[in-house]
Amino acid sequence: MRWPDGWSRGPTLPEGGWPAQRILLTGASGGIGQALVDEFAAAGATLLVTGRRNEALEALVARHPGQVTALAADLTRPGDRAALAEAAAAAGCNMLVNAAGVNRVGLFESCSDEELERLVTLNLTATLQLTRALMPMLLATRHGWVVNMGSTFGTIGYPGQVGYCATKFALRGFSQALRRELADTRVRVLHVAPRATRTAMNAPEVEAMNQALGNAMDTPARVASSVRRAIERGREETQLGRPERLFTRLNSLLPRLVDRALARQLPIIRRFVATPGDAAPHDTP
Repeated sequence: MRWPDGWSRGPTLPEGGWPAQRILLTGASGGIGQALVDEFAAAGATLLVTGRRNEALEALVARHPGQVTALAADLTRPGDRAALAEAAAAAGCNMLVNAAGVNRVGLFESCSDEELERLVTLNLTATLQLTRALMPMLLATRHGWVVNMGSTFGTIGYPGQVGYCATKFALRGFSQALRRELADTRVRVLHVAPRATRTAMNAPEVEAMNQALGNAMDTPARVASSVRRAIERGREETQLGRPERLFTRLNSLLPRLVDRALARQLPIIRRFVATPGDAAPHDTP
Protein backbone atom coordinates (compact mmCIF):
# COMPACT_ATOMS: atom_id res chain seq x y z
CA MET A 1 0.00 0.00 0.00
CA ARG A 2 1.30 3.45 -0.93
CA TRP A 3 0.99 6.03 1.84
CA PRO A 4 0.36 9.72 1.02
CA ASP A 5 3.43 11.93 1.25
CA GLY A 6 4.10 12.94 4.83
CA TRP A 7 2.55 9.86 6.45
CA SER A 8 4.72 7.30 8.19
CA ARG A 9 4.16 3.94 9.80
CA GLY A 10 5.99 5.07 12.93
CA PRO A 11 4.56 4.99 16.46
CA THR A 12 4.03 8.74 16.82
CA LEU A 13 1.75 11.36 15.33
CA PRO A 14 3.22 13.53 12.58
CA GLU A 15 4.15 17.17 12.85
CA GLY A 16 4.44 17.93 16.52
CA GLY A 17 2.56 14.99 18.00
CA TRP A 18 -0.38 15.59 20.34
CA PRO A 19 0.24 19.32 20.93
CA ALA A 20 -0.49 19.84 17.22
CA GLN A 21 -3.82 17.98 17.38
CA ARG A 22 -6.99 20.06 17.58
CA ILE A 23 -9.82 17.68 18.28
CA LEU A 24 -13.60 17.89 18.02
CA LEU A 25 -14.91 15.20 20.37
CA THR A 26 -18.61 14.28 20.55
CA GLY A 27 -20.23 12.51 23.49
CA ALA A 28 -17.91 14.29 25.91
CA SER A 29 -20.45 14.29 28.73
CA GLY A 30 -20.51 10.47 28.91
CA GLY A 31 -18.15 8.31 30.94
CA ILE A 32 -15.92 7.22 28.05
CA GLY A 33 -16.13 10.68 26.48
CA GLN A 34 -14.91 12.39 29.64
CA ALA A 35 -12.05 9.92 29.95
CA LEU A 36 -11.05 10.60 26.33
CA VAL A 37 -10.96 14.34 27.02
CA ASP A 38 -8.71 13.80 30.05
CA GLU A 39 -6.43 11.45 28.09
CA PHE A 40 -6.02 13.71 25.06
CA ALA A 41 -5.59 16.85 27.17
CA ALA A 42 -2.93 15.15 29.28
CA ALA A 43 -1.09 14.27 26.07
CA GLY A 44 -1.11 17.95 25.06
CA ALA A 45 -3.99 18.20 22.57
CA THR A 46 -6.47 21.06 22.31
CA LEU A 47 -10.14 20.06 22.31
CA LEU A 48 -13.54 21.36 21.34
CA VAL A 49 -15.98 19.09 23.15
CA THR A 50 -19.70 18.63 22.80
CA GLY A 51 -22.51 16.78 24.50
CA ARG A 52 -25.96 17.41 25.90
CA ARG A 53 -25.11 17.80 29.59
CA ASN A 54 -23.86 21.32 30.24
CA GLU A 55 -22.71 20.61 33.77
CA ALA A 56 -20.39 17.80 32.65
CA LEU A 57 -19.01 19.92 29.81
CA GLU A 58 -18.34 22.87 32.12
CA ALA A 59 -16.48 20.56 34.50
CA LEU A 60 -14.19 19.45 31.66
CA VAL A 61 -13.46 23.06 30.72
CA ALA A 62 -12.63 23.89 34.34
CA ARG A 63 -10.42 20.80 34.64
CA HIS A 64 -8.37 21.68 31.57
CA PRO A 65 -8.19 25.50 31.37
CA GLY A 66 -6.83 26.78 28.10
CA GLN A 67 -7.03 23.35 26.45
CA VAL A 68 -10.73 22.53 26.39
CA THR A 69 -13.66 24.58 25.11
CA ALA A 70 -17.23 23.32 25.03
CA LEU A 71 -20.33 23.76 22.90
CA ALA A 72 -23.47 21.94 24.01
CA ALA A 73 -25.29 20.36 21.09
CA ASP A 74 -27.82 17.73 20.09
CA LEU A 75 -26.27 15.99 17.10
CA THR A 76 -29.66 14.95 15.77
CA ARG A 77 -30.51 18.63 15.07
CA PRO A 78 -29.21 20.07 11.78
CA GLY A 79 -28.73 23.52 13.33
CA ASP A 80 -26.61 22.13 16.16
CA ARG A 81 -24.46 20.15 13.70
CA ALA A 82 -23.94 23.26 11.60
CA ALA A 83 -22.91 25.24 14.69
CA LEU A 84 -20.42 22.51 15.61
CA ALA A 85 -18.95 22.46 12.12
CA GLU A 86 -18.55 26.24 12.20
CA ALA A 87 -16.90 26.13 15.65
CA ALA A 88 -14.58 23.31 14.55
CA ALA A 89 -13.50 25.30 11.49
CA ALA A 90 -12.84 28.36 13.65
CA ALA A 91 -10.77 26.22 16.02
CA GLY A 92 -8.81 24.68 13.14
CA CYS A 93 -9.71 21.14 14.16
CA ASN A 94 -7.80 18.41 12.35
CA MET A 95 -9.31 15.43 14.19
CA LEU A 96 -12.90 14.29 14.72
CA VAL A 97 -13.60 11.71 17.42
CA ASN A 98 -17.14 10.34 17.14
CA ALA A 99 -17.87 9.06 20.65
CA ALA A 100 -21.56 10.00 20.99
CA GLY A 101 -24.19 7.30 21.05
CA VAL A 102 -26.93 5.58 22.99
CA ASN A 103 -27.69 2.01 23.92
CA ARG A 104 -30.81 0.07 24.76
CA VAL A 105 -30.72 -3.24 26.59
CA GLY A 106 -33.82 -5.34 26.11
CA LEU A 107 -35.47 -7.94 23.91
CA PHE A 108 -36.07 -6.78 20.34
CA GLU A 109 -39.78 -7.62 20.52
CA SER A 110 -40.19 -5.07 23.32
CA CYS A 111 -38.38 -2.27 21.48
CA SER A 112 -40.64 0.55 20.33
CA ASP A 113 -40.46 2.34 16.99
CA GLU A 114 -39.33 5.48 18.82
CA GLU A 115 -36.47 3.65 20.55
CA LEU A 116 -35.28 2.12 17.30
CA GLU A 117 -35.41 5.48 15.58
CA ARG A 118 -33.42 7.09 18.39
CA LEU A 119 -30.73 4.41 18.21
CA VAL A 120 -30.32 4.70 14.45
CA THR A 121 -30.52 8.49 14.37
CA LEU A 122 -27.84 9.20 16.96
CA ASN A 123 -25.55 6.17 16.63
CA LEU A 124 -25.48 6.22 12.84
CA THR A 125 -27.29 8.94 10.88
CA ALA A 126 -26.14 11.94 12.91
CA THR A 127 -22.60 10.59 13.10
CA LEU A 128 -22.42 10.23 9.32
CA GLN A 129 -23.96 13.65 8.80
CA LEU A 130 -21.52 15.40 11.16
CA THR A 131 -18.55 13.59 9.61
CA ARG A 132 -19.66 14.60 6.12
CA ALA A 133 -20.08 18.22 7.24
CA LEU A 134 -16.48 18.26 8.47
CA MET A 135 -14.91 16.51 5.48
CA PRO A 136 -13.94 19.68 3.55
CA MET A 137 -12.14 20.98 6.64
CA LEU A 138 -10.38 17.67 7.33
CA LEU A 139 -9.34 17.25 3.70
CA ALA A 140 -7.83 20.73 3.75
CA THR A 141 -5.60 20.00 6.75
CA ARG A 142 -2.09 18.64 6.33
CA HIS A 143 -3.01 15.57 8.36
CA GLY A 144 -6.66 14.80 9.17
CA TRP A 145 -8.21 12.13 11.37
CA VAL A 146 -11.62 10.55 11.83
CA VAL A 147 -11.79 8.26 14.86
CA ASN A 148 -15.04 6.31 15.29
CA MET A 149 -15.84 4.73 18.64
CA GLY A 150 -17.46 1.42 17.78
CA SER A 151 -18.14 -1.66 19.86
CA THR A 152 -17.48 -5.36 20.17
CA PHE A 153 -21.17 -5.58 19.26
CA GLY A 154 -20.28 -4.12 15.88
CA THR A 155 -18.70 -7.48 15.05
CA ILE A 156 -20.68 -9.93 17.17
CA GLY A 157 -24.47 -9.93 17.09
CA TYR A 158 -25.57 -10.26 20.71
CA PRO A 159 -28.95 -11.16 22.25
CA GLY A 160 -30.63 -8.30 24.06
CA GLN A 161 -28.68 -5.73 22.00
CA VAL A 162 -30.25 -6.18 18.56
CA GLY A 163 -30.89 -2.55 17.68
CA TYR A 164 -27.57 -1.42 19.12
CA CYS A 165 -25.72 -4.15 17.21
CA ALA A 166 -27.39 -3.04 13.98
CA THR A 167 -26.09 0.51 14.40
CA LYS A 168 -22.59 -0.54 15.44
CA PHE A 169 -22.24 -3.04 12.58
CA ALA A 170 -23.17 -0.19 10.26
CA LEU A 171 -20.68 2.19 11.91
CA ARG A 172 -17.90 -0.34 11.39
CA GLY A 173 -18.84 -0.68 7.73
CA PHE A 174 -18.93 3.10 7.36
CA SER A 175 -15.45 3.37 8.89
CA GLN A 176 -14.01 0.74 6.58
CA ALA A 177 -15.61 2.16 3.45
CA LEU A 178 -14.63 5.75 4.25
CA ARG A 179 -11.06 4.70 5.02
CA ARG A 180 -10.79 3.04 1.61
CA GLU A 181 -12.43 5.98 -0.14
CA LEU A 182 -9.89 8.36 1.43
CA ALA A 183 -6.87 6.12 0.87
CA ASP A 184 -5.31 8.58 -1.57
CA THR A 185 -5.83 11.60 0.72
CA ARG A 186 -4.22 12.82 3.94
CA VAL A 187 -7.21 11.87 6.09
CA ARG A 188 -6.97 8.67 8.13
CA VAL A 189 -10.00 6.81 9.44
CA LEU A 190 -9.71 4.65 12.56
CA HIS A 191 -12.29 2.41 14.22
CA VAL A 192 -11.89 1.45 17.89
CA ALA A 193 -14.18 -1.17 19.45
CA PRO A 194 -14.38 -1.20 23.27
CA ARG A 195 -15.76 -4.15 25.15
CA ALA A 196 -18.00 -3.82 28.23
CA THR A 197 -17.04 -0.69 30.15
CA ARG A 198 -17.75 0.07 33.80
CA THR A 199 -19.33 3.49 34.21
CA ALA A 200 -21.82 5.10 36.56
CA MET A 201 -24.30 5.36 33.68
CA ASN A 202 -24.68 1.62 33.14
CA ALA A 203 -28.10 0.30 34.06
CA PRO A 204 -27.98 -1.99 37.15
CA GLU A 205 -29.23 -4.96 35.11
CA VAL A 206 -26.33 -4.55 32.68
CA GLU A 207 -23.80 -4.64 35.52
CA ALA A 208 -25.53 -7.67 37.04
CA MET A 209 -25.70 -9.50 33.71
CA ASN A 210 -22.01 -8.94 32.97
CA GLN A 211 -21.14 -10.23 36.42
CA ALA A 212 -23.34 -13.30 36.01
CA LEU A 213 -21.81 -14.06 32.61
CA GLY A 214 -18.25 -13.45 33.83
CA ASN A 215 -17.67 -10.69 31.27
CA ALA A 216 -14.62 -8.52 31.85
CA MET A 217 -15.33 -4.80 32.13
CA ASP A 218 -12.83 -2.03 31.47
CA THR A 219 -12.69 1.36 33.15
CA PRO A 220 -13.27 4.42 30.93
CA ALA A 221 -9.67 5.48 31.62
CA ARG A 222 -8.38 2.19 30.24
CA VAL A 223 -10.51 2.58 27.13
CA ALA A 224 -9.24 6.14 26.63
CA SER A 225 -5.62 5.03 26.97
CA SER A 226 -6.19 2.32 24.36
CA VAL A 227 -7.74 4.85 21.97
CA ARG A 228 -4.76 7.18 22.36
CA ARG A 229 -2.33 4.35 21.60
CA ALA A 230 -4.38 3.27 18.58
CA ILE A 231 -4.14 6.79 17.16
CA GLU A 232 -0.42 7.06 17.88
CA ARG A 233 0.22 3.75 16.12
CA GLY A 234 -2.17 4.46 13.26
CA ARG A 235 -4.10 1.25 13.94
CA GLU A 236 -7.05 1.31 11.56
CA GLU A 237 -9.00 -1.39 13.44
CA THR A 238 -8.65 -1.88 17.20
CA GLN A 239 -10.64 -4.38 19.26
CA LEU A 240 -10.15 -4.07 23.01
CA GLY A 241 -9.76 -7.23 25.08
CA ARG A 242 -7.86 -10.40 24.17
CA PRO A 243 -10.84 -12.78 24.65
CA GLU A 244 -13.01 -10.42 22.61
CA ARG A 245 -10.46 -10.34 19.78
CA LEU A 246 -10.47 -14.14 19.68
CA PHE A 247 -14.26 -14.29 19.83
CA THR A 248 -14.69 -11.80 16.98
CA ARG A 249 -12.30 -13.78 14.78
CA LEU A 250 -14.12 -16.98 15.62
CA ASN A 251 -17.42 -15.30 14.81
CA SER A 252 -16.17 -14.34 11.33
CA LEU A 253 -14.76 -17.79 10.57
CA LEU A 254 -17.09 -20.18 12.40
CA PRO A 255 -20.26 -18.29 13.33
CA ARG A 256 -22.18 -21.46 14.21
CA LEU A 257 -19.79 -22.10 17.09
CA VAL A 258 -20.56 -18.64 18.42
CA ASP A 259 -24.28 -19.30 17.90
CA ARG A 260 -24.01 -22.34 20.18
CA ALA A 261 -21.93 -20.53 22.78
CA LEU A 262 -24.39 -17.65 23.01
CA ALA A 263 -27.35 -20.03 23.04
CA ARG A 264 -25.96 -21.40 26.32
CA GLN A 265 -25.87 -17.85 27.70
CA LEU A 266 -29.36 -17.00 26.50
CA PRO A 267 -31.26 -18.03 29.67
CA ILE A 268 -29.07 -15.70 31.75
CA ILE A 269 -29.38 -12.90 29.22
CA ARG A 270 -33.17 -13.25 29.10
CA ARG A 271 -33.33 -13.12 32.89
CA PHE A 272 -31.69 -9.69 32.96
CA VAL A 273 -33.15 -8.08 29.83
CA ALA A 274 -36.74 -9.33 29.98
CA THR A 275 -37.73 -5.84 31.14
CA PRO A 276 -36.70 -3.33 28.46
CA GLY A 277 -34.02 -0.87 29.51
CA ASP A 278 -34.02 2.79 28.62
CA ALA A 279 -31.53 4.13 26.11
CA ALA A 280 -28.48 5.41 27.94
CA PRO A 281 -25.45 7.47 26.93
CA HIS A 282 -22.76 5.46 25.13
CA ASP A 283 -20.87 3.62 27.83
CA THR A 284 -21.60 0.01 27.03
CA PRO A 285 -20.14 -1.55 23.86
